[in-house]
Amino acid sequence: MQTEANAKDHPDRKKRGRSLSVALKKIILLIVLLILLSFLISVYLVTGSERTRTSMQESENVLMTLSSNIASNIRSYAELSRLIMTDERLVDFLRAEASTVDMGRINDARYAVMDILNVTEGVDSVMIFREDLIMFSTKRFSYQFDLERLSGEEWKADILDAMGGAVVSLNRNGVAKKPDDTPVVTVGRAIYDLNTQKRTGILLLNISPVVYDRMLGQLRYSNICILGEDGTFLAGNRDYASWFDPAFLTNTVRHMEVQVDGKRMLLSGCRVNGMPIMILRLTGYGTGGIPYGFIYVLLILLFIFLVAFFWVGTFVTKNITRPVFELSAWMDRNKQSGDLKKIDMNIPYSELDMLKGDYNDMIDHVNELIETNIEKEKTVQRAEMRVLQEQIKPHFLYNSIETIGALALEAGAENVYDALETMGSFYRNFLSKGNREIRLKQEIRIVKDYLSLQKLRYGDILEDIYDIPEDTKEYVVPKLILQPLVENSIYHGIRLKGEKGIIKISAIKADDALYLTVRDTGVGMSAEQIERVLNTDRTNAEEQDRGSFGLWGTIERIRMYCGRQDVASIESVPGEFTEIRLMITRSGV
Repeated sequence: MQTEANAKDHPDRKKRGRSLSVALKKIILLIVLLILLSFLISVYLVTGSERTRTSMQESENVLMTLSSNIASNIRSYAELSRLIMTDERLVDFLRAEASTVDMGRINDARYAVMDILNVTEGVDSVMIFREDLIMFSTKRFSYQFDLERLSGEEWKADILDAMGGAVVSLNRNGVAKKPDDTPVVTVGRAIYDLNTQKRTGILLLNISPVVYDRMLGQLRYSNICILGEDGTFLAGNRDYASWFDPAFLTNTVRHMEVQVDGKRMLLSGCRVNGMPIMILRLTGYGTGGIPYGFIYVLLILLFIFLVAFFWVGTFVTKNITRPVFELSAWMDRNKQSGDLKKIDMNIPYSELDMLKGDYNDMIDHVNELIETNIEKEKTVQRAEMRVLQEQIKPHFLYNSIETIGALALEAGAENVYDALETMGSFYRNFLSKGNREIRLKQEIRIVKDYLSLQKLRYGDILEDIYDIPEDTKEYVVPKLILQPLVENSIYHGIRLKGEKGIIKISAIKADDALYLTVRDTGVGMSAEQIERVLNTDRTNAEEQDRGSFGLWGTIERIRMYCGRQDVASIESVPGEFTEIRLMITRSGV
C-alpha cells in the first residue's frame, strides 16, 4: 500500500525505478567486462614480471658466482707472486750492485721464476724491474717495451701506493705489449728487501685470458663476456663486447633490456669485486617463474565469480533497487523540507531498515554536532580573549615597578612620569585590543618601549639600532615575536658580557616573505645551545635549556603561524655576536 501511495505522489516513480534497474544492469555488465580485462592484463603483467624477475635472479646468481670465482682465481695468482718474490736467486738479482748484474745473474733469476711457473697454468709471463730499471721477462722476445713510459712514474704509481700489496690492472700497466695486442690481467707488487725493508723492484705477473675461457667452458657459459674496465675484450663471447657500458662497473648486478634481432633480451653486468674486470651476460626471457597452477586456479575462480555476479545482479535489481528507491523518495521529501528530521516509514527488509536507522542516527549526530560546534565557537572566542594575558611575564612587570621605584628615590617625579608613560605605551601596544596579529610597525613600537624601560634600569650598556624599510611596516605579523628575542639578547647576551652592547633589528621583504633579524653583540651561543633552541621537541628543548625556552617558544609560535618548520635560523660566534633570523610567510596588507 505504501508503494502505491508513493507512486501516486510521484507519477514518474515507476519510470525512474525501471531506469535505475537498467542502469544497474549496465553497471554490472561494465564491471564484468572490466574484471575480465583487468584479469587478462594482470595475468600478462604478472607473468611478464615473474619472467623478468626470474631471469634477473638467475643472471645475478650466475654473475655473482662467476665474479667470486674470478676474484678467487686472481687472489691465487697474487699469492703466487708473493712466492716468486721470496726466491733466493731473484732476491740476489735485486740486491746486487748494478755493476755486478750480468746475463748470468739475470738468467739465474729468470730460471728461478720459470721453475715456480712450471707447476702453474695460466701465467702468460712474469716481468721483474729493478729500481735502476734493469729488468727481465720470462718471455723476453715476445714483448715490445715502451722505454719512455718505463722511465716515468705514472705506470707504477698505484703499485707503489699499495706498499707491497697486490694491485690488479690490465695489460702490463701499459709498459709492454705483444705484436698481436693479446690482452692480459696483470698482478703488480712492489718488492721490498726482507732485511732492510728497502724497495728493490717491481713485479708484474701477467695472467693469460685463456684461464677465463677455460673457466667459462667448464661452467658451460656461452652467453657471457669478460671485459676489462676500459672495454678491452678478455674472454667469453666476443660478440657481446659491443654491449660494453660503464654503467655496469658496479659491485652489484645491473640490468638493461636490449633488442637483439627484434627480440627482447636481458643484458646483465657487474664488476668483479675490487678488480678492473667486468662481466656481461646476455639472456632471453624464458618461461621460468610463471605460476601456471596459480593462473588455472584464478581462471576457475573467475568463472565462478562471473556466474555469481550475474545472479547477484538479478537479485539486487528485484529485492533492493525498488525498496531503495522508495527509501530515497522519503529522503528527497526530507531534503526539500529543509529540516533535519528522521525518516518515518515501514521497511520490509531488515538490511534496508538498518540503512534507515543509520540515516536517522546520522541526523541525530549532525544535530548534536551543530550544537557542539556552536558551543565550541563560543568557548574559542572566550579563550582568545585570555591568550595574550597568559603571555605577559610577571617578572618583567616586577622589574619595571622596581626600576620606577628606584627612579622615584633617586631622580624625582619627572623620571617617574617618563617611566610610567613608557610602560603605559608598552602595555597598550602589548595588549593591542586582544588581537593576535599586528602590523610590524606596532611590533617595533613594543620593542622600542621595552628597550626604553630597560635603558632606565641598565643605563648606557644598551644601544638599539633599527633598519625597518617603509615597505615592511604594514606587514602583518604574530604579536610579540621580537620582544622575547630582544629580552633574550639582554639577559642571556649583553648583560653577561659586562660591557656596552648593541641590539640591531632589521627587516626586509623578499620572495613574498618578511625576514626579521635581531642581532646583539653579547656573549654569543654555542652550537649545542643553538641546536636546543631550534629543536622541534618541546619537552626536550624545555628540559635541556630553560633559559632559552622563551626564545624557543617564540620560534614555535611562528612555526605554527606559518605552517612550516624552517622559519628560523641562528648564527653566532661565542664572545662576539648572536644573530637570529625569522621568516614570516603569511602577510597582511
